Amino acid sequence: HPKWQFAFVFNINRCIACQTCSMADKSTWLFSKGQEYMWWNNVETKPYGGYPQFYDVKVAQLVEQVNPGGQVWNTRVGRKHHAPYGVFEGFTIFDAGAKIGQAAIGYIPTDQEWRFVNIYEDTATSMRALVDGNDKSGFTASEQWRSQGSSLPEHESFFFYLQRICNHCTYPGCLAACPRKAIYKRPEDGIVLIDQNRCRGYKKCVEQCPYKKPMYRGTTRVSEKCIACYPRVEGKDPLTGGEPMETRCMAACVGKIRMQGLVKVGDDGLWAEDRWHPLYYAIRVEQVALPLYPQWGTEPNGFYIPPRHAPRGYIRQMFGPGVDNAIDRYIVPSRELLAVLQLWRASQQIIFRYDVIPGPKVFETQIHGRKFEMYNDTVLAFNKSGKEIVRIQVEEPIYIRPAERVTWL
Repeated sequence: HPKWQFAFVFNINRCIACQTCSMADKSTWLFSKGQEYMWWNNVETKPYGGYPQFYDVKVAQLVEQVNPGGQVWNTRVGRKHHAPYGVFEGFTIFDAGAKIGQAAIGYIPTDQEWRFVNIYEDTATSMRALVDGNDKSGFTASEQWRSQGSSLPEHESFFFYLQRICNHCTYPGCLAACPRKAIYKRPEDGIVLIDQNRCRGYKKCVEQCPYKKPMYRGTTRVSEKCIACYPRVEGKDPLTGGEPMETRCMAACVGKIRMQGLVKVGDDGLWAEDRWHPLYYAIRVEQVALPLYPQWGTEPNGFYIPPRHAPRGYIRQMFGPGVDNAIDRYIVPSRELLAVLQLWRASQQIIFRYDVIPGPKVFETQIHGRKFEMYNDTVLAFNKSGKEIVRIQVEEPIYIRPAERVTWL
């Protein structure tokens, strides 16, 4: 097991699909011949979008064909931290693959399916249309829901943006599939890489990664993937003076939706308890962030705060049965969670520990019948060396321009 694990949390509720993250990644790593179609970081519009198109639907259908009707969660059992919402009793991609004689079940997307990084952008639909099988393109004008209003907590019509990079999974499908043993997890940080010298371009990684993050490059005849900007994670960027630094896509995020870090891994391969690490707190303590398609069995180390406005049925099949709890805790956050959420994109250095200095109560209201109190606490963040790198208050300060500087009167 690696000593540390590269991990991240994306807050879907904050994303505006500006694609700044995608362009930062593209301009850093993917500007050479043969990489034109590659987007290691992409932002797609759900429910119809995908890069490659419909990758998740196709993987789910392949598993369902092998285990029809058996893809279910047992929410009555589970472990406190590792499986807090229950255990998936269906087939993972590895179980399904074993039934057909390969490491994991999968498929190779066509060239056409890679053409659009955000196809069906901003295309709304309704849960009823999805269930009934209508409005597959998102452009049918006769659907009654289009002229009806919506009420929270769930919208009748919806779409949301899904941000994706390689999840650097604990059990990567690409690693299991490679016949050349060219894919490995780094022991120091769990980042998954492809050895370009060993790869022979068999595309097994492309086929059997359910998230479709390895990509074949025709000019070199080898596969490539997100490298988690490991030189920055190693602290080799001169900007941080040797301290571990967030990836390019994380650091460029305009909407402050991203938090990336390194979490400790215990001897048993599970995350070691680290109560004052912001990622551990959000994922294991508050359980407000969930993995994408956990039922696929790769144990992705990318987590998401689910969209609070989307129909719960749709996002449960994406993030598992913990969705209701995660959204409830996000809508009415605890005092500590509200403070920790201020750290998203607060520093380019990786945060290893946080602390909260209590402040006065500044606001009180009711949200969905529950009491919410806001305190102007101060949250501190520290880098790997223990140096303070962030000090920020929960209540955003208001600055009033002096009268002598007002020029429009």
